[in-house]
Amino acid sequence: MQELYVAWNAIKFGGAMVYPLLALGVLAIAIIIDRGVLYARCLRLPSTLADLVETFGFSWIELEKRLNELGPRNAYGRFLQVIADNRNKPAWWVESRASDEAGRIEKTLARGLWVLETVVTAAPLLGLLGTITGMMQSFNVIGASTLVAPTQVTAGVAQALIATALGLLIAVLALFAFNLFSRMQSQALDTMERLGSRLVDHIRLDQEGGEAAPIPRPAAVAR
Repeated sequence: MQELYVAWNAIKFGGAMVYPLLALGVLAIAIIIDRGVLYARCLRLPSTLADLVETFGFSWIELEKRLNELGPRNAYGRFLQVIADNRNKPAWWVESRASDEAGRIEKTLARGLWVLETVVTAAPLLGLLGTITGMMQSFNVIGASTLVAPTQVTAGVAQALIATALGLLIAVLALFAFNLFSRMQSQALDTMERLGSRLVDHIRLDQEGGEAAPIPRPAAVAR
């Protein structure tokens, strides 16, 4: 607790720019936690499901069972379920519905990332503004009198350094988080595209062989 108090007192020397910087930091942390929880829940792909889709001649009923186990919030489950539900339609129709669902999933995953991108740009600029105001304070002290109090000069320099360091720290945190989430989102969409292509190929084979029977819904399977 004492360390936090000392740290807060040190940060306060950064001047007025510390408060908007702290607001950006809190906002960035909130977005990081929110996206981290969402990605952990939505981007869980069991290896059994991936292996099943990659298997030639898999059972649609087994696929339906695996998808039901994922739950409605899972991004892979939502995407593959759309393809499975429309498997009696022409392939172009299935691909169109899958593309629409992938777009909705991408929008959900990307929500809030623009805030992190803004923080990456804004935090160093606010830190630079704090640097300028701190140095101006030091120059005013030097120019006001021939007798300069060293503590007043160093206070302005300290304000400049603290604001700069805080702005860079917040920007680096937001940058790493933004790149991580962007990478995870890109990998998830690539995986969906690959698995979706496997399902569409399977649909084409079923339709060519005249085996496009309807998928039983969960309620029917339970009975």
